[in-house]
Parts: sequence; structure tokens; C-alpha cells
Amino acid sequence: MTKVRSTTVLAVKHNGEVAIGADGQATMGNYVAKSNVRKIRKLQDGKIITGFAGSTADAFTLLERFDEKLNSYGGNMKRAAIELAKDWRTDRYLRRLEAMLITADKDEMLVISGTGDVLEPDHEIAAIGSGAMYAQSAALALKKHATGLSAEDIVRESLNIAADICIYTNHNLIVETIKG
Repeated sequence: MTKVRSTTVLAVKHNGEVAIGADGQATMGNYVAKSNVRKIRKLQDGKIITGFAGSTADAFTLLERFDEKLNSYGGNMKRAAIELAKDWRTDRYLRRLEAMLITADKDEMLVISGTGDVLEPDHEIAAIGSGAMYAQSAALALKKHATGLSAEDIVRESLNIAADICIYTNHNLIVETIKG
């Protein structure tokens, strides 16, 4: 799988709600270039949420292509993701892009990478970027033991935990939700 640094994106499905959140930090080398980048986007009139990690320009290119695929396949997220992954792997231009995507609708969640992976994550939790494992671990624990929390609450708290640990993740969070 592609190694993406310099951000944390987390998606959680819990109690009929899907939330995807990301920190706002963008780094260039070893310094913070911007602290409030918006890495979460709603597509298809808010029915699909995407989050990206990696090079911003590359991620925007992939988001545009993903949106085109969604339109081509009538909003079928899984089909659009598979077709994007095929193109990403075989197209000379696209295969040089360094980014990853998490995408979710009310029913499913997918991680899409440039190596052709389209993964449905275990436990209805997906994470990408530098702080991914910190955020994912926190989300797993919160989902299991803090049952009264919403998906949005779990995403926010998990990203804050990741930001406390990962130097490439900050506390400027954007979280978007879809209610089931």
C-alpha cells in the first residue's frame, strides 16, 4: 500500500451514522506549511463523503476523477472506486500520483490506493496518513467501550488523540457526517 505521510484521516460507522474527519495540517518537508487545509469533501449531493491523505494536488486530481466515475456509474460508490483504482494503476499520469482516499456512504466504506487496492475495512473503521494507526486504535477502543458516543464523537476524539502523538497531525479538525 502507498505510504502517505503528513496527515490523518479517519472514518467510522457507528449506530447508524458515518463520520469522516481529518486534521488540517499540511507540511512541506519538515515544517508546517498550512494548518487549516480542508481534506474532507462531500460528493453526490452529500450522499458520499471522501477524505484524502497525501499530496494535495494529487488528491484533488483523484477526487475529480472519482466524482467523474460516480457520475458515470450512477452514484454506485463501489463500482466507481474499482474503476478509479484500475485507471490509477494503469494510466501513466495517474500512477505517479501520491495520495490515498477514504470514501463512504450510508452503507459502506472504502479505502482506495494507487496500488489498485479497494479495501472494505474491518470493524467499520478506516484510517490513512501518518497518524492513521493512532487514530484507528483510539477509534477501535472508543467504539468498543464508549457505546454512548456517536460516530462523529468517536472520530473527533480519536483524531485529537492522534494529534497529541503524531507530529504530522494537528488539532484543526473537519468532520462530516451522514446519518443512516
